[in-house]
Amino acid sequence: MKFTIYGKNMHVSEGLKETLKKKFTKFDRYFNQDTEVYATFSKEKNFQMLEVTIPVGKTILRAEEKSEDMVTAIEEVVNKLEGQLRKHKTKLQKKNQEESIKFNLESIVEMEEEAFEPRVVRTKKFPVKPMSVDEATLQMELLGHDFFVFLNGDTDDVNVVYMRKDGNYGLIEPTI
Repeated sequence: MKFTIYGKNMHVSEGLKETLKKKFTKFDRYFNQDTEVYATFSKEKNFQMLEVTIPVGKTILRAEEKSEDMVTAIEEVVNKLEGQLRKHKTKLQKKNQEESIKFNLESIVEMEEEAFEPRVVRTKKFPVKPMSVDEATLQMELLGHDFFVFLNGDTDDVNVVYMRKDGNYGLIEPTI
């Protein structure tokens, strides 16, 4: 994995960089050596923050953590990314079958099936980019955002998918 490490409002020491790289060695079995990892360390008031972004084809894995010390933030980010890989294993496999596979999903351990499966339960009409709704919801979850604007590949209309408070998804479609 190739690391690009930034410091925002702070200097990132070599020891901190090595700790990050060492913790990310557990992802070597999932990702190729040429996979880019973007890490941003920042310091705000009484806490330290780490944000990691890993672009994989059209998908982006992202995790962010605030803590009192950076080592704890690194460990939490690694745990979040590992959880995302486990949770979305099947979706990522389907999506990356068409593309050149950038990471090895066979080594991800399956999570137990949960009884609740989020689904689109409300549709709003709103004039607003291209991919399927499933890809947009996956992208939204991987980014950790509450909504995601995309062009619907089926309709060529700009749509917004968003997370509802009850854990399901909403889809906003444009009207003319």
